[in-house]
Amino acid sequence: MDIPENDLDLLHTLLQIPCPSGREERMATFVGESIEALGFPAHSDAQGNVWTLVNGSDKAAGAVAMASHMDEIAMVVHAIEDDGTLRVQRSGGLHPWKLGEGPVVLVGDGESLVPAHLSFGSGHTNDPEDPIAQFASGARGIQWSHCRVLTGLTPDQLRARGVRIGTCAVPDSAVRGPHVFGPKEDPLVSAWILDNRGGTLTLLRLLEKIQRSGLQPQRTLYLCFMVQEEGGLLGAKGWAHRNPVETFIAVDSSPMPRGSQLALDGRPATWSKDSGAHFHQGLIGELARATQRAGSELQYAVYGAAASDATGVLQSGLAPRAATIGYPRANSHGYEVCRLSVFQHLVNTLFTYVEDLA
Repeated sequence: MDIPENDLDLLHTLLQIPCPSGREERMATFVGESIEALGFPAHSDAQGNVWTLVNGSDKAAGAVAMASHMDEIAMVVHAIEDDGTLRVQRSGGLHPWKLGEGPVVLVGDGESLVPAHLSFGSGHTNDPEDPIAQFASGARGIQWSHCRVLTGLTPDQLRARGVRIGTCAVPDSAVRGPHVFGPKEDPLVSAWILDNRGGTLTLLRLLEKIQRSGLQPQRTLYLCFMVQEEGGLLGAKGWAHRNPVETFIAVDSSPMPRGSQLALDGRPATWSKDSGAHFHQGLIGELARATQRAGSELQYAVYGAAASDATGVLQSGLAPRAATIGYPRANSHGYEVCRLSVFQHLVNTLFTYVEDLA
């Protein structure tokens, strides 16, 4: 297979692949085939993680892992009504008001993808107890208990198509994007859940750049694509337990909550601290110097309500040095926005870091 030549096309390809937590196999297949297309071996484990490695010249030196997670936030079915309507709750940090009503796809058992529609119900009522009326008046927000997924199928038909309690649903590919806007010379790009297609794009482009340059770092480098980050950082913790490394770098988005001083100007960003850990400040310094040598500048963030795969690895004592670096994104867990050029700056930063590994 051929990897799309430009970042926008690659982002579009990644966005079309539904991959809720626990059902990342479609993305894992694409990532594995992309790795092999670049001439590297693709490894996987029973947990579903996929990775490759670039052997270092010094086998005794501590290895480095860079990791993106493959999964996305979603809805999960917790009840099936007699008419085939589904009741759902969140998987990961998804809120219904971020979704709005619209087309979704149910990721059924096996290869099944079943089209459906997320509904909040009719608003043509003056009933003060009606959730839509309460939402319209500002009395309360839409809760998951108010949401239904319409399928047009009977429970028996749903069962035959692999839909059951525990099945996940994500927005349909038609509404995912990407959408490009702003200045043509340096546009913004939005999409349904850039987190963490942007990290996956970055690591595939990094591997492509390593392949083209023929670079062999001094330290062995693992490029990893992890499962179930959104549900507890599970893939990374399992992988790092089985594959000890000295340095673990999560390549992920960098949210821009109120009060953040991050900017959507193409510069990569690092997390100095999040809700679970202070990251390795010496490693952050190494990444900052690599960013400068790559012709950009590193931005910094501190989070009170965020965690990455690097957080889980550091908290579990599975790597002594850990950090998170990525792309600033406006909005969270919805239609997210970043500067398209940030991915190239991020690739250049990580390539420079790999060149300098010692």
